[in-house]
Amino acid sequence: MVSLVLVSHSRRLAEGAAELARGMGGPDVRIETAGGLEAPEAVGTDAALVLAAIERAWSEDGVLVLMDLGSAILSAEMALDMLPQERRAKVRLCAAPFVEGAVAAAVTARLGAPLDQVAAEAAGGLQPKLTHLGEAPGVAAPASSAPLDRAVARTLRLIVRNAHGLHARPAARFVQTASSFDADVRVANLTAGRGPVSARSLNAVATLGVGKGDEIEVLAVGPDADRVLAALRELAERGFDEEFEPELGAESAAPATAPPGALAGIPASPGIALGPARRFHPPQLEVPSARATDPEGELRALERALAAAAADIEAQRAAVAGRVGASRAGIFDAHLLFLRDEGILEPVRRRIREEGVTAAAAWRAAVEEAAASWEALPDPYQRARAADLRSVGLRVLAHLLGVPVPAPRLEEEGILLAPDLAPADAAGLDPARALGVATASGGPTSHAAILARSLGIPAVVGLGERVLEIAEGTPLALDADVGLLHVAPPPELVRELEARRRARAEAEAAARAEARAPARTRDGIEIEVAANIGAPQEIPAALAAGCDGVGLLRTEFLFLGRATMPSEEEQTAAYREIARALEGRPLVIRALDVGADKPLPYLAQPPEPNPFLGVRGLRLGLARPEVLRTQLRAILRVAAEHRVRVMFPMVTTLEELRAAREHLRAAVEELGRPIPEALEVGIMVEVPAAALLAHALAPEVDFLSVGTNDLTQYALAADRGNERVAALSDALHPAVLRLVAATCEAGAAHGRWVGVCGEVAGDPLATPVLLGLGVRELSMNPPAIPAVKRAVRATDLGRARELAARALELPTAAAVRDLLATELGDRP
Repeated sequence: MVSLVLVSHSRRLAEGAAELARGMGGPDVRIETAGGLEAPEAVGTDAALVLAAIERAWSEDGVLVLMDLGSAILSAEMALDMLPQERRAKVRLCAAPFVEGAVAAAVTARLGAPLDQVAAEAAGGLQPKLTHLGEAPGVAAPASSAPLDRAVARTLRLIVRNAHGLHARPAARFVQTASSFDADVRVANLTAGRGPVSARSLNAVATLGVGKGDEIEVLAVGPDADRVLAALRELAERGFDEEFEPELGAESAAPATAPPGALAGIPASPGIALGPARRFHPPQLEVPSARATDPEGELRALERALAAAAADIEAQRAAVAGRVGASRAGIFDAHLLFLRDEGILEPVRRRIREEGVTAAAAWRAAVEEAAASWEALPDPYQRARAADLRSVGLRVLAHLLGVPVPAPRLEEEGILLAPDLAPADAAGLDPARALGVATASGGPTSHAAILARSLGIPAVVGLGERVLEIAEGTPLALDADVGLLHVAPPPELVRELEARRRARAEAEAAARAEARAPARTRDGIEIEVAANIGAPQEIPAALAAGCDGVGLLRTEFLFLGRATMPSEEEQTAAYREIARALEGRPLVIRALDVGADKPLPYLAQPPEPNPFLGVRGLRLGLARPEVLRTQLRAILRVAAEHRVRVMFPMVTTLEELRAAREHLRAAVEELGRPIPEALEVGIMVEVPAAALLAHALAPEVDFLSVGTNDLTQYALAADRGNERVAALSDALHPAVLRLVAATCEAGAAHGRWVGVCGEVAGDPLATPVLLGLGVRELSMNPPAIPAVKRAVRATDLGRARELAARALELPTAAAVRDLLATELGDRP
């Protein structure tokens, strides 16, 4: 498989882009970064670091290197020169947009494509978003290949429930899944009467314009036709693996009532900002009117500009992912797809060849036509994508003209006022200067709003045209918690808001400052606060956040999105890399947790009507012992050298646990070495039956880790991926807490420690209740670690036990949250 190296002036940018690319392309793709210099906060590039990253990422299938700007390109070229001659031919420097390019490359590499194809996809990384425009005026939908014979095709009809339909991220998952099977797959939007198009083309899928509630039809022909349809059905049931952005109803999205001297808008990113009004105006680029004399040369220039723009966007994606996480940075994947959208590129090429215009003129005309088509769509979310397209178009145009890409820049700190922000504009904001954002238009679900939230920049959108009339330098107070922009606020209001802002900032800074120290309760009990991770590349961020170890390594990153099962050697190398990086901290490796809900193309399974209650987790491992045994041998090899714990997922019965332990003993015998003395064996408690039978399970394990995400959905019969019942799925519901309590009681009775690795572990409000129930290890997404450690230090276990006992007697999750908010209000 082709691997990637991301080179940036900023370490955070490089790591962020890598996280975003992994989030879209999957964890199987090897991605290394070379960001910044040796000093942690230094900005710059170093050829030696780039060379080291290429060596770490080395693959016989090739290494694709994406760079941001300036010296990153020079450093990458120097690193290439330093490589042994025999390796240089397998390393490609790609001028794709940094972020979008990385995403497109990761998605394509995961499908097993050769280096040339991965590079081409990176260069055209904006195409999917362009295709998402649909069959609007001026935009031709990509043609599909020869139509399928419906007489032999297997078909599937689905209703798309995602809030914004098959936009970039869910469309990418759709294409990845469809491409993982031996079948010719097409998809049509029955509601809109569009298609069918190839399901292997992200751009083609995007052109269908599938919105929420639309019905799609999937047709498949080939050996895996039934399996691919089953996988796509399950993917749809999971919401296309998308982290749902809450849908704001008319009431919550409506602007607040403005008091005198203020403008009311829609809260888009919480927080408070105080400072002078600032604005930027990206320069317009003039396109020469000269006719083209060399059409083929113009076409080559277009391809170079698309590749350069893709590299830029990939860099942005990487930077954003490093700062805010892969799920948020995934919006740049659509930008990359714009660059490969035949609905835009075909008219450009036609104008160049038939009308004799320059690539710059043809590109500008095609982008404006496509943007106008977006703006004509009825869905406001899709209309807002016109700004994204124009932003991408401007970047390509700059490369065509050979001028610097116009970028918004704040020369002085303040509150940014703008008509609206393109995602690229928002991604480039420096929170040290952009204290807040106030826009005339836009909505709380716009890409810019999502990025502002992720970057921690307070933002209010939809303030109206009056915000653009505010003079540069005017004192402003932005209360993004309620959606108000106060113009020339009175001193007493400034003092009030400043006090709120300062208290919040101090709490966050204090939590970060002490994050690396152990988390001990007020009465001296140390609690292990660990990280949930899904790939080796996530370790640096976890360590920087102060993790005491890894409480959940999702090993699926090695298995998903590939055509064959990873070998024992591959698994051993990956687990060893993580264990070494932890430098003695514990590593909990969860055995493979896939199945009918997360199918693997190389493990044939019949479709199941309810995959979440089917053959998944440990059930699949016991059904396919060769898969489980290979993984256990790899884990044992690493456990012989490092502090490793193995954990079996979705244990339901004592018989399953004993069967799993028997496979562990067999793996030890196969290795011909004694079981490592320090190896701990545990289970995930994520099925109510396991919690209720914990007294029988605990004696046969060393620890129990409660997976509250699944435990909550099973206990409350509320699919956590279904927004219509999302309100029910609260891990602080007394019914769920009683299951946690039963697990902790069984663990204590047999001297076994109990952890929690679900989302609730990262909620500081829940910390005292969980500790009061008996939990002694909390594992979460790395950004939550500092705040949770601070919550642990503020907890007295005696009081926490009393609080937990009271919570268990309450009737609802809301009542539990009210109790905690009231009782914990006096904590420092």
